[in-house]
Amino acid sequence: MTPVDVVLIGRNEGARLVAALASVQGQAREIVYVDSGSTDDSLAEARATGAKVVELDMSTPFTAARARNAGFDALTAPRIVMFIDGDCTLHPGFLDAARTHLETCPQLGLVTGWRSEIHPDASIYNAICDWEWHRPAGPIQACGGDMMVRAEAWAGVGGMNPSVIAAEDDEFCTRLRKAGWQLERLPLEMTRHDAAMLNFGQWWRRAVRTGHGFAQVGHLHPEYFRTERRRVLTFALVLPLLFLAGFFTTSWISALVLLLYGYSHVRSIRGLRADGVPPGQAHRLALLLTLSKFPNLIGMARFHARRLSGVEMRIIEYK
Repeated sequence: MTPVDVVLIGRNEGARLVAALASVQGQAREIVYVDSGSTDDSLAEARATGAKVVELDMSTPFTAARARNAGFDALTAPRIVMFIDGDCTLHPGFLDAARTHLETCPQLGLVTGWRSEIHPDASIYNAICDWEWHRPAGPIQACGGDMMVRAEAWAGVGGMNPSVIAAEDDEFCTRLRKAGWQLERLPLEMTRHDAAMLNFGQWWRRAVRTGHGFAQVGHLHPEYFRTERRRVLTFALVLPLLFLAGFFTTSWISALVLLLYGYSHVRSIRGLRADGVPPGQAHRLALLLTLSKFPNLIGMARFHARRLSGVEMRIIEYK
């Protein structure tokens, strides 16, 4: 049986990190915790469990990609590595099932599973995260940061791009696929996530970060996130400009824009209901999906401003 190593990454996760570390105890050959400048007890808690601790140099901007690279590099001759974010707990049984599947399918470079929110009812913002995590099992184009990766595949593409501050997992998966590896989501519970997103400001900052990821990964791989970027530009830039133009010239143009927003809202509700979201919650989630295009646009603009000015890419935190 191929040994599995675990890399956990975090920054000021507190009790969430304690739970994450407890969930992987006794299941891995090596456990590495990579810390990105925490000021709480994260380092002490990790050391208390016997995990190997890596502290990132604070003189270089932190990114999740940089942390995962450092965790992989700290392992001793890894063969299969499970990456988990420090605000997640591993679901019992997933490690063994995922390893078995990876071992029996040599074409696979990566497998993942289903992530769910620990407290989906704590806020509408947690609820939208929980909906985002649940995607169909089977062959996939990309996945989130919780993933089991064949070390050969990771090393073959040079790990993650440390300059990508958001959607770094999508960017890594894209290079993995281009290198000839296949990716798969297993129909298994994998991790439980604690978004702890309880107010509008947190949700807004997270949506700005998402837009930054759309633009940065799209700049590196123009074919990726193309639809997402087009939607953002349409609903957060083109349609508002048309509405203003109609307001000062021909009122029917403004009315048509409002109808288009309404149509999009109804379509979103239908999609959410098809995913099993209750009617009342579907209306609120659909509203957030439409509204998210505006902070997404800010994030996209921020990336291009940074790129053109040569400013370092720095993480956008929402917790």
